[in-house]
Amino acid sequence: MQGQTSTVKTENTLLPYLLELFGGRSRTSVKTLLKHGQVRVNGIVANRAETPLKAGDEVFIGNTREQAAFSHPMLKIVWEDDDLIVVDKKEGLLSVSTSASQERTAHHILSEYVKRLDERNRIFILHRLDRGTSGLMLFARNRKVQEYMRSIWHEIITRRTYIALVEGVPDRTEDTIVTYLAENKRMKVYCTNPQNGKEAVSHYRVTGSSGQYSLLEVELETGRKNQIRAQMEHIGHPVAGDPKYGAATDPKGRLMLHALRLFFTHPATGREMRFETRIPREFDIKGIKQ
Repeated sequence: MQGQTSTVKTENTLLPYLLELFGGRSRTSVKTLLKHGQVRVNGIVANRAETPLKAGDEVFIGNTREQAAFSHPMLKIVWEDDDLIVVDKKEGLLSVSTSASQERTAHHILSEYVKRLDERNRIFILHRLDRGTSGLMLFARNRKVQEYMRSIWHEIITRRTYIALVEGVPDRTEDTIVTYLAENKRMKVYCTNPQNGKEAVSHYRVTGSSGQYSLLEVELETGRKNQIRAQMEHIGHPVAGDPKYGAATDPKGRLMLHALRLFFTHPATGREMRFETRIPREFDIKGIKQ
């Protein structure tokens, strides 16, 4: 993406900084840059006017923006170009249909969006989030990009971070979980032996705890289906709101799992793209009834 880069000299927040940088440009036009994902701070897309800045931060303002208006209560476009679309999905929305029905999904919503520009446009799935999981997802805008990225997925994805609210308090504040996962006839993933399952590696760090619940930041080294959910059940600390994987509580009426960060190497430019979304309010331990 072409644009301009500036270095922050003194502590500030993003909107005042951009207004000063652009001189007489209106607040509305500057907020439009934020809305369309054209502003990055230290390589991460920044959509919020109140994003804090400190001396030495690099602010990049891109020249390209969305070509068609997009608005949906369950899905937000964080960034897009001719090859890819990054979205922030709310819990309750399927990634892609699992049946022949025309159920509303992230894939279907984005397909309708791109076809407004040209009926020949299509959207291609790269990975999935469970219906109950919120957060960042990546879609390809053509088959060539999809096939290329899928062929080297573990190389091109440089970081995937999730936030999980789990039951209880893990014995270790930081740990690496290595298991072997398989799926049974009831479509539940479970931990098994190396002969019968595929290796799954996750790194977690406890960032807060109330005694009944703990907030974990989980880095995926592998990306198996239901990996975090199965591994959390395996270590005795299931994700809250996840009865399928052993949870006894449902404090917020949802699966307490959120895809927080997604870093990847752009297939066309070779540049590392970094995206981070806000942690939903439901994950605030203070707001959870004990």
